[in-house]
Amino acid sequence: MRVFSIAALVLTVATTAAVAQTAQQWPREFPPRPLQARAMVFPPFEVKTLANGLTVVVVSQNEQPAISMRMIVRAGSAQDPKGKLGLAMLTAALLDQGAGARSAQQLAEEVDFMGAALGSGAGTDLSFINTVVMKDDYLNGLGIMADVARRPAFVPAEIERQRQQALSALKVAAEDPESVADLVIERLIFGFHPYGMPGSGTADTIRGLTRDDFVAFHRQYFVPNNALLAVVGDITSADAMRGIEQQFGDWARGTVPPFAPTDPPQPTRRVVVIDRPDAVQTEIRVGHLGIPRKHDDFEAVSQSVKILGGEGGNRLQGVLRSSRQLTYGASADLNTYKWSGAIIAQTNTQTPNTVEALRLIVDEFARLQRDKVSENELEAAQAYAVGSYPLSIETPDQLATQVLNMLFYELPVDSLPKFRERIEGVSPEEIQRIARWFIRPDQLSVVLVGNASAFIDRLKGAGFPLVERVPISRLDLLSADFLKP
Repeated sequence: MRVFSIAALVLTVATTAAVAQTAQQWPREFPPRPLQARAMVFPPFEVKTLANGLTVVVVSQNEQPAISMRMIVRAGSAQDPKGKLGLAMLTAALLDQGAGARSAQQLAEEVDFMGAALGSGAGTDLSFINTVVMKDDYLNGLGIMADVARRPAFVPAEIERQRQQALSALKVAAEDPESVADLVIERLIFGFHPYGMPGSGTADTIRGLTRDDFVAFHRQYFVPNNALLAVVGDITSADAMRGIEQQFGDWARGTVPPFAPTDPPQPTRRVVVIDRPDAVQTEIRVGHLGIPRKHDDFEAVSQSVKILGGEGGNRLQGVLRSSRQLTYGASADLNTYKWSGAIIAQTNTQTPNTVEALRLIVDEFARLQRDKVSENELEAAQAYAVGSYPLSIETPDQLATQVLNMLFYELPVDSLPKFRERIEGVSPEEIQRIARWFIRPDQLSVVLVGNASAFIDRLKGAGFPLVERVPISRLDLLSADFLKP
């Protein structure tokens, strides 16, 4: 018995010493530093313009026997005519639903037979067509893209099918608190500027669209001098351009309608509560007007927002989830468009925590403006951006998207390989300067979607004395006060 006790004592001492040594070696407060960023090699590219004004970029990359063809047309939901919201979205959705001599079914079967991919859609500033084929099917795939871009059929039966899908999607979105919050915050920030209007339209505008509307929108905006085309993959520039000249060289130029909307309203404090009495949690959106993508301070502003609520930083996540356990996730995004932009923070929380979560979000906006960002915090955000960037240019389609974005926003394409230098060139002093100019805690727009009766009376005590309450059944995005008559 005496021997067992001594052995146990020796084992205990040895174990304690080992644990103590391990504890001294194991980092207690900080995660390990990121690995040193690898040098990034961007594949060679050429940019050319056809006689009809079509801008073409060819990126040669032979890592995969695939070719991505991506076209951007400079027209999206921002170009929707008054009273015809949703026109750009539905026009883009119809492009690949029958084109040239092919019906929608024939088009789908041919694409499927090649083992290819075909898609089309629209965003705020642009519409797009995307085709991915194997190398041997380049000319066939390019021919399909030419038909879709130049000769969509707009078959009445397909129009009605897409219309019903759009109406169904609107009905689902109207019952989804996240979608409602996203739509209302954009309306608050951008006002009645086209960026504030619902790009998916409304039930009334979607029902009112006719085939003539789709034909007219396509004729006005889908012209070569309003388009960009990227071909990326296992193909030489000469072979790519030969096919492009064959399929798009005779595409006639057009006169593009000018786009000159009024400026978005200046940021101002406004709190809108969308009342959903049956809700058990609240969707929270907080934000204000931002910058266009081409702004000279884009990199510094982008990194400021990432520290606030993005990858590699995310103070909001640290406060709302890690410290207070108020939510499963919180973030902030910088949405930059052709002519303007917005910074929007978002989260959701249980109804009783609504006011506290909102106050903490606003406090983090103020802290970013007030206090200088530490070098460690900025380095962490930059390391994440630099480390993840190569993942965004791995495939031909990703490369095509990156190059077209630069051309679309009138940025130098040759700066793409210098991404790391651009990111790491931002200093804490630059972040501080930008935050004091850009972040406006006293002019934040706020949207809360939830059970208003459970928290609205406490908003005044948290610094929000003026609140607009809108029953979700009466929500109208096209009304100045968000209320249906």
